Amino acid sequence: MKILLVCQYFYPERFRVNDICFELVKQGHEVTVLTGLPNYPDGVIKKEYKKIRYEEINGVKVYRSWLIGRDSSIKTLFLNYLTFAVAASIKAATLKGDFDKIIVYQLSPVTMAIPAIVAKVKFKKPLIMYTHDLWPESIVSGGITSKGLIYKTVRRLSKWIYMQADEIWLSSQMFKYYFNDYLNINKQMTHLPVYAEDLFGSIPRREEDGKTHLLFAGNIGEMQSVETILLAANELKNREDIVFHIVGDGSSKKKCEELKLVFQLENVKFHGSHPLEKMPYYYSIADAFLITLKDNKSISYTLPNKVQSYMAAGKPIIGAINGETAEVVNKAECGFIVEAENHFELAKTINEFADIKNKDYLYKNSKEFYSKNYSKEIYFINLSKALNT
Repeated sequence: MKILLVCQYFYPERFRVNDICFELVKQGHEVTVLTGLPNYPDGVIKKEYKKIRYEEINGVKVYRSWLIGRDSSIKTLFLNYLTFAVAASIKAATLKGDFDKIIVYQLSPVTMAIPAIVAKVKFKKPLIMYTHDLWPESIVSGGITSKGLIYKTVRRLSKWIYMQADEIWLSSQMFKYYFNDYLNINKQMTHLPVYAEDLFGSIPRREEDGKTHLLFAGNIGEMQSVETILLAANELKNREDIVFHIVGDGSSKKKCEELKLVFQLENVKFHGSHPLEKMPYYYSIADAFLITLKDNKSISYTLPNKVQSYMAAGKPIIGAINGETAEVVNKAECGFIVEAENHFELAKTINEFADIKNKDYLYKNSKEFYSKNYSKEIYFINLSKALNT
């Protein structure tokens, strides 16, 4: 099958779309990617890519569209989104070739789908939106009020973009409620949750040191509510045998570091941001993984990709989170979940977890649930079915 995939981010930027495209080529598909100039996450366009507009990576044909680097301000982030949508649409209109299907690997922003809509019109082929972030809800988590003009404008634009799709693939099962109930979109929908990278499949159990080590890894943004972990750590500051590790970066990291100073939390360690290849080390020091999200109905529909990574590593998950993730962890019986942003209950749960003598069943359940539901093999079987529907 000849596939045109549109995503604002691609290799060398670190997103799972890279591995998916490379694997599709191995399976005999012809994959062409329309993407931007690499600048995520630091916001600076890599010098070696400033003049590159076409290259071939592991058999994938990659067309790169000009854009302004996202930098660190709201203004430049907006320009980053806008310039890709415009420049990549022009590129899409001039692309040559023949494609069977057009897929948008839709992260944020949703406007990255506009060039794919142009390609749909040009090539007269079906358009699939593979949704990983809900819009306009994603901008609410960034601090935009849902009652303002910006939100209402983005909502109308988002709905129009989703309506152009012939089919929508959902990375989270609950996304369908958002589309059906909130945006009033009733398209053919296929649940296609992602898998974890191979390197997370062989994480060793940590050697006992008499302490319970808990790890949060990933983006430290407004939506992730990592402050809940800091507040829980404050409740447990007298338990010297419980240690919190936070790996990552983001817009709320400074606020979290300030909380550590205010509460004088010696039980919390910030490790900074590290490349994917380094993450197995940090995963290996954990007895359990932490996951938190804001108390927001629409945001709770999301199943963060780290859930699959955590399960692939075969360790328990403790979360203050609602919605899809809570359902998955409870169904897997691989951890303990409390309501989003409830740091008191989170602290109580961690306290009880630390005192469990035999946690082997949690490790076993986590690994088995991943293997049966989210493995790479199962993913590509389901992807093949979705492509050939």
